[in-house]
Amino acid sequence: MLQIQDTIVSLDLIERYFICDLDACHGQCCLDGDAGAPLAPGEADKIRNILPEIMDDMLPAGRMEVENNGVSYIDCEGDEVTSLIDGGLCAFATVGPDGSWLCAIEKAYHEGRIDFRKPVSCHLYPVRLKKIGDLTAVNLHRWRICKCAEVLGRSKGVRAYQFLEGPLRRHFGDAWYDELKLTAEEYLRQFGAEQK
Repeated sequence: MLQIQDTIVSLDLIERYFICDLDACHGQCCLDGDAGAPLAPGEADKIRNILPEIMDDMLPAGRMEVENNGVSYIDCEGDEVTSLIDGGLCAFATVGPDGSWLCAIEKAYHEGRIDFRKPVSCHLYPVRLKKIGDLTAVNLHRWRICKCAEVLGRSKGVRAYQFLEGPLRRHFGDAWYDELKLTAEEYLRQFGAEQK
């Protein structure tokens, strides 16, 4: 672990290779999981405000879930998370032209219809954050469906922290990411970590 400002960063974020490979996984992270995507304070309100722009992109079951139960719920750990369809698929998932799962929120963002990209926890994924006292742990979640992302990242020589530069800057700011980058480069120079 490395401390960057008020965060503790897992070495996996620096050592592991990673590039999302949607051609291989087909957006399976929208489908699998044990809860909805964690929402930062105020994100549920943002989603409520953009609903008119994204409802037509959502699956009928997703629209029904949101209409009946709202955009979010409190999970077993007490966190506010996005609503799910029958406890599995994210309510905001949609299907792309190639059959892959996509985010209806992000689709509308890329089409210029809204200015909210998607919940920051989705943008950061596979990074997961956890508060530990006054610090935030920044961990890399690893599971079978992202194995293809690790293989692609290794083939391109891209580490997880490099692939996730945009969302990490969005959440933590430029100064934090610049410090992480310098620390990661020095760490890799000293210890190599090529085995990852």
